[in-house]
Amino acid sequence: MSFVDQQPSTSRFLDDVLTGLGSVPKALSPKYFYDARGSALFEAICELPEYYPTRTELGLMRDHAADMAVQLGENSVLIEFGSGAGVNTGVLLQALLPVAYVPVEISVAALQESTARLAADFPQLPILAVCADYMQPLAIPQLDRIKASCRVIYFPGSTIGNLTPEEAQVFLGRARGLAGDKGMMLIGVDLKKDPAVLHAAYNDAQGVTAEFNLNLLRRINRELAADFDLDQFRHAAFYNAVAGRIEMHIESISAQTVTVSGRTFAFGAGERMHTENSCKYSVEEFRRLAQAAGFRPTQVWTDPAQLFSVHLLHT
Repeated sequence: MSFVDQQPSTSRFLDDVLTGLGSVPKALSPKYFYDARGSALFEAICELPEYYPTRTELGLMRDHAADMAVQLGENSVLIEFGSGAGVNTGVLLQALLPVAYVPVEISVAALQESTARLAADFPQLPILAVCADYMQPLAIPQLDRIKASCRVIYFPGSTIGNLTPEEAQVFLGRARGLAGDKGMMLIGVDLKKDPAVLHAAYNDAQGVTAEFNLNLLRRINRELAADFDLDQFRHAAFYNAVAGRIEMHIESISAQTVTVSGRTFAFGAGERMHTENSCKYSVEEFRRLAQAAGFRPTQVWTDPAQLFSVHLLHT
């Protein structure tokens, strides 16, 4: 296994936080959720009874990975964005048997843990682990050394929903460029459904999602010399029916000021920082989005309850 370190610098983190706190309304990027503790909390979220996406997608992969592998063909290189714990990945790797696996993950801790597990499970599989922000343009020169029939971009977990449709189109266009001629993309997309189901998934009874959201402030305190009092903020998540998305926010309980690396920011009582979107699509809405980005959508796999979908896209 080899490792490529393109992890964003602390200065980039600081710049993004200062810009977000200075904007109106305030906002923080969800890509910074995933320090070691944040990654562990997200894995705990995936096990919650209310949180349907992970187990539904895993069921889809177990039921259809063999068919997916046939569609993707032999001798491909599998490039995964946001490898996380790699549970779905193991199912796909077993069926696909690619010539190499390239996980791209912003969290060093999550990347190291998942690749160590997959390397043990697939000892003959060459792994090129890349620590990088896959939401930004990627340059991975080592990819050119991998001899494969095609490149397959794998993007599970419905993370595409964190982007607005406009952002998602740009992101998909970059993914298409990385896949290259005769490339493909296999992507998980959460479907529109009863808002009550969505509300429960992002406001779990155990409060794990709330802890995950607020952990972002804990990380800013630790890494950026900030003084957020976590007892003075709370998790807020709701479904925005007009935009077709769950929105996560961190809400200030009282009027207060917070200092980050010497900069002071005022919060009003009830003022919110927008931390994450989770856009939901119909199958046809997402296919149109993929087409606008230059892909040719082909097969779609969905569960019987129509909660989740996995799309195959061709360049």
